[in-house]
Amino acid sequence: MAKLTVRQLESLTEADDGKTLREDGGIVGKVRAGVRGITVLFRYEFKLDGRKHDHRLGSWPKKSLAELRVERDVAKTKVAKGIHPTKANKAAKIEAQAAIAATIAEAEQQATENLTVADLFTEWLKDGVARQDGNAGLKRSFQKDVLPKIGKKTIRELSEKDLLAVLRSVRARGLNRTVVILNNDMGQMLRWGEKRKPWRGLMVDGNPADLVDVEKLLDPDYQEERDRVLSADEIRELRDIFAKLESDYADLPAGEKYSGIRPVTLRTQCALWICLGTLCRIGELLKAEWRHVDLDAGTWFLPAENTKGKRGKRQDHHVFLSPFALSQFKRLHAETGDTPFCFPSKTKTGHVCVKSVSKQVGDRQCRFKNRSKPLLGRQHNDTLVLADGANGDWIPHDLRRTGATMMQSLGISIDLIDRCQNHIMKGKVRRHYLHHDYAREKAEAWSLLGERIEAILTADNVIQGQFKRA
Repeated sequence: MAKLTVRQLESLTEADDGKTLREDGGIVGKVRAGVRGITVLFRYEFKLDGRKHDHRLGSWPKKSLAELRVERDVAKTKVAKGIHPTKANKAAKIEAQAAIAATIAEAEQQATENLTVADLFTEWLKDGVARQDGNAGLKRSFQKDVLPKIGKKTIRELSEKDLLAVLRSVRARGLNRTVVILNNDMGQMLRWGEKRKPWRGLMVDGNPADLVDVEKLLDPDYQEERDRVLSADEIRELRDIFAKLESDYADLPAGEKYSGIRPVTLRTQCALWICLGTLCRIGELLKAEWRHVDLDAGTWFLPAENTKGKRGKRQDHHVFLSPFALSQFKRLHAETGDTPFCFPSKTKTGHVCVKSVSKQVGDRQCRFKNRSKPLLGRQHNDTLVLADGANGDWIPHDLRRTGATMMQSLGISIDLIDRCQNHIMKGKVRRHYLHHDYAREKAEAWSLLGERIEAILTADNVIQGQFKRA
């Protein structure tokens, strides 16, 4: 058999479809006529172990005759060694794929070994935690205090010393409560990772959060659970402070008003009195919308999505406003009633930050803050310190506790106080079978509370010392 030539192949036509071409050395070609023209499929025929075999070489014109003959020669060499060329190529391909897979696995393993605290935080935010504020508070605190210090630390190398360093830096600013919160948040993140791959495999020495004793970092007199309750004298003093600040500011010459201490805004005053009179949470109040407040009926509806609690366990809450609480809502309505929100933001497209009132109250008790200088655009004075600080600082949430304590002193049952505070009632069976709404009883409880607050505020209308008459 003579050697095939390029000219011979190029002269093939559709009439040659199916024709077999042969060349010395075991090269066999099969002509195929298709939509793309003439193609010749070549194979190498050989004998191995007394049997006839063939091995694909490729096709012309995709491969030249010279390339096909080289392929044949390589296969022929393997046959001479007793190796089937097709099986050898398949084995080589498998080996190459295995090598690639091993390289990828090694790279992935290396990447896993180098996963950092920042990587865990990202995954935790995405799949492990869903706070009511959309995790905004978590992002803020971690980006401020955690990630800059240990964000690049690998989970494998993370130790309790790293966590303590973060907490001590916060404690150095005098923020005991923040230390507790941050410790809880870091612990929650690490415990979430400890239960899941690949994070649990990286904690070879256990969860470092389990070794942190946060109590040793806090002030000896620090109480994690606040129990501050304002006395009747302090409630009257708060009323007088509001009046005095307004009076003093009004008496300032026009040129000194910019540098003078501004009074507490009417909105903030109303928010604080409403917290005291309804036992609501300050954050829930600041989300309130006027469409949920019926000034004629004296009711306020809090939809479940605005209330505090775990997802799926929040519940709607109906507040029956006492004359005292209703009067505060009416004062507020006179100022913000032209907006959808009771406490609108500056743009009036939403409500104010739920922490705004707490910040305002804290800024006016700076003796209890460890601040070297005033925060930009914020108050920095002691104008809201009560009883000259003898009982410590106070926060808006303390008013909720104060109102609840007043109810208790009025003989109102603990169970009913819990309902007025919108606490989830304990006991699955009780929640499932007992559906009385206690509307009448709660309305009476809030009414009695309002009467007690008004009695306190009207018991002494003379402001002591240098204060002016309210």
